[in-house]
Amino acid sequence: GESLLSSAHVRPLLYSSLTPSAICFIAFSPQELPSTRRKGFLTEHAAPFSAFLTDSFGRRHNYLRISLTEKCNLRCQYCMPEEGVQLTPKSELLTTQEIITLARLFVKEGVDKIRLTGGEPLIRPNVVDIVGQLYKLEGLQTIAVTTNGINLARLLPRLKEAGLDAINISLDTLVPAKFEFIVRRKGFHKVMEGINKAVELGYNPVKVNCVVMRGLNEDELLDFVVLTKNQPLDVRFIEYMPFDGNKWNFKKMVSYKEMLDTVRQRWPDLEKLPCEASSTAKAYKVPDFQGQISFITSMSEHFCGSCNRLRITADGNLKVCLFGNSEVSLRDHLRSGASEDELVQIIGAAVGRKKKQHAGMFNISQMKNRPMILIGG
Repeated sequence: GESLLSSAHVRPLLYSSLTPSAICFIAFSPQELPSTRRKGFLTEHAAPFSAFLTDSFGRRHNYLRISLTEKCNLRCQYCMPEEGVQLTPKSELLTTQEIITLARLFVKEGVDKIRLTGGEPLIRPNVVDIVGQLYKLEGLQTIAVTTNGINLARLLPRLKEAGLDAINISLDTLVPAKFEFIVRRKGFHKVMEGINKAVELGYNPVKVNCVVMRGLNEDELLDFVVLTKNQPLDVRFIEYMPFDGNKWNFKKMVSYKEMLDTVRQRWPDLEKLPCEASSTAKAYKVPDFQGQISFITSMSEHFCGSCNRLRITADGNLKVCLFGNSEVSLRDHLRSGASEDELVQIIGAAVGRKKKQHAGMFNISQMKNRPMILIGG
């Protein structure tokens, strides 16, 4: 691997200031270090953060979500319109090489976390290879995936070996028949098998994403909390959000405060946990439970002020806000032969146009935006 002394992500070091053991240590590339030491080293020696990924409100975008496919093997009601979606022709989707080229560019500019999304990312045939190639990017600290869990148990051993650090699994009900109703497909037991496999392979926490919808699953809140008693799960309750084709209405949304009240009635000693400034989740823990719960309050209490994420859709468009409808095609610029510097300028201009916050609940529900499946969450 490239010596850390010559890496763009490391401040110049003087041999005279190093002990012999330190000289030995830095002769390796970060990828050759155990992951915890690698992360510590990269954090300590990070380059100044890129101006191109810093917006006009001072937000530093060090987290990139890349959609690997628009296809999914489920048809969740809040994500995909019932009639399905018009899929982009394969030739217009990013190739693996284009994904890695863009990822390398963003990591060079300061992105240290990449999350692979979809559609369902684990149906992309070479997802293990993509994780392996991302793992080689110097400066990248975390590779995560958000999955519906259907293919997880089968693929996870290989994904872990390739370098996958973190997993989010979508699960909106613990009742098999209700699962089939919500996702319009079978597969509940495969998802549970995937969650168990992730715990077994040592992922901690294993994040479970639950979109809460009134009249559908809000009566299961307490059952989901109980899941965290004996397993290192972080069950994340997500406020239902408006997207094209999901027939959103205010009555379906259960707010964070209402959910919290329900949980507190059962566990009055629920503890609030500290969280990072850029976290989208408000975290809590029932004392003596192994895991924790979190609330993602996109609708009732937005977290735009600390937003640090950017998104690339499967067809290669950069979205600077999940709820914004402006997009820039990085694919088109890549294919027309734009240089790395030109791409960075284009990305910087898009980040610079990012608004201070997304529109309010009512306005978002009226806006034209892609269905969630075509954004990648």
